[in-house]
Amino acid sequence: MMKKTVLAFGLFILAVLGIGYVTQQKPVQQPVQETKKIVKVGVLQLLSHPALDTIYKGITDELGNLGYVDGKTMQIDFQNAQADQSNLVSMSQKLVSEKPDILIGITTPATASLANATKEIPIIMGGITYPVQAGLITSEEKPGNNITGVSDRTPIKQQLELMKKVVPNLKKIGILYTASEDNSTRQVEEAKELAKALDLEVVVKSISNTNDIEQVTEGLASDVQAIFVPIDNTVASAMATVVKVTDKYKVPVFPSADTMVKDGGVLGIGVDQYKIGVETAKVVVAVLNGVEPKEKAIVLANEGVVYINETKAKALGIDIPEEIKAKAIIVDKE
Repeated sequence: MMKKTVLAFGLFILAVLGIGYVTQQKPVQQPVQETKKIVKVGVLQLLSHPALDTIYKGITDELGNLGYVDGKTMQIDFQNAQADQSNLVSMSQKLVSEKPDILIGITTPATASLANATKEIPIIMGGITYPVQAGLITSEEKPGNNITGVSDRTPIKQQLELMKKVVPNLKKIGILYTASEDNSTRQVEEAKELAKALDLEVVVKSISNTNDIEQVTEGLASDVQAIFVPIDNTVASAMATVVKVTDKYKVPVFPSADTMVKDGGVLGIGVDQYKIGVETAKVVVAVLNGVEPKEKAIVLANEGVVYINETKAKALGIDIPEEIKAKAIIVDKE
């Protein structure tokens, strides 16, 4: 009996020690570290220019404000085609091959090139003037495919009306644009019709690239009282050349972007390029959060802000009416 009691007690002790041993040896579970997915973004920009660079800055700044910081929670592959069509094609293919979560096209040619490269990856337009007419989407209310974004369409009628107020006895205007840019071509057609309604004679001249801009501008400036420039990436990149010629003839240039006014234009009604970038970033985040591009209506960033270069106006002997200056933003170079 004694032996059984001792044996039972021994087994009890071993059991207790065994449990303790197992308990001590059980690995301690570390808390699960939740890792946030790094969002991959591909950006294609047509060329380097202050207006387009400002759009890109607005995009990256606002994405950061919304929690998507490049190098931390987001990885951006930025490609700049420098206005070369072959670059647009190869860069689009490169971006798509990297299988990003989302793509951004800055300008119509860049977006069109991305659209040719993929029908699946969401594409966000940054500053596209006529997305429907360019064949990118079905309608601005309901795009219908993998593309949505922001339009930078400007109020051309208001611009022409201001030109008449600023230039006394304005009867004949010139329009300068790039023939290969669809956005510009459509704006020119609209401007021609609106000018006729305002009893303005119109002379239209187009360029192929920056190589012929000086010669074409010379012929136009010698024949008109003022020149209107639509949203045009090529002309924007060569505003210094344009202004050098028009200054010689004392002909004011009225562009459609704040940066072009700052670069020598007199007055322009355009959109805030930085705001276009900000609005583009908001659309990017909405799509990343599950909104379908085909259902996301295009955002119109066309408030029609008036920009004035007072220094240029004075140099050309133009007196801007006070009622116009009171509501304008002065963008003279510092």
